[in-house]
Amino acid sequence: MTDNPRAVIGGNSPPDPIEATLAPFDAALAEAANWLDGKPVSNAEQMKAVDALAKQVKAARKAVKDARDAATGPLHEAWKAEVARWKPTEDDLDRITKGLAAIVDGFKRKLAAEQEAARCAAYEEAERKKREAEAAAMAADAGNIEAQRQAAAAKQEAIDAAKLAAATKVEVRGLRTEHRHEITDYRAAASWIWQRDRKALEAFVDEYVSKDRGTNVIAGVRTWTEKVAF
Repeated sequence: MTDNPRAVIGGNSPPDPIEATLAPFDAALAEAANWLDGKPVSNAEQMKAVDALAKQVKAARKAVKDARDAATGPLHEAWKAEVARWKPTEDDLDRITKGLAAIVDGFKRKLAAEQEAARCAAYEEAERKKREAEAAAMAADAGNIEAQRQAAAAKQEAIDAAKLAAATKVEVRGLRTEHRHEITDYRAAASWIWQRDRKALEAFVDEYVSKDRGTNVIAGVRTWTEKVAF
């Protein structure tokens, strides 16, 4: 057994960079933990001590950020370089895809419109056949076999027309439904939202006022300033 603690497998490993970075601040961090016992500062001497600790903790935070950037910087640069190497190819494939979609878009829209018209016509025909069958059934005399046969035939035609309508679909690949909108009355839209989703509108107003930072006098908003520790 060796007396040299580093003369073991892995004994020449470099120190953890996070631990090495925080080492100069160990005492300050330990002292800060002692102060964070749930009791607030109550006198000027304590305030000065806490401010001094906060200064050291902020220095530790900056040191950690600098060390992190030094450690991750080369990796990030390598990642950015690799992304940049692939991007021209990705962009060109996107352009080709968009170009192909553009040249087929008009025909696909036309085909979809034709199929939709055929679907509507099939349903209209099915409804017409249904009404005719119902009328024939009501008019057919139970004692008139020919009228009964005609009513039955009309009923079957209605059934067949309904099946045909159900099977008539709009099937054009490569088209998607996009929901679009135009706001024609912002006041009316805001009123509608206020009545049905008040929290969403309140969140927007809160964010807007927060960004304004008292620059403007906004109706319904009270502003003031306060001093806070940092």
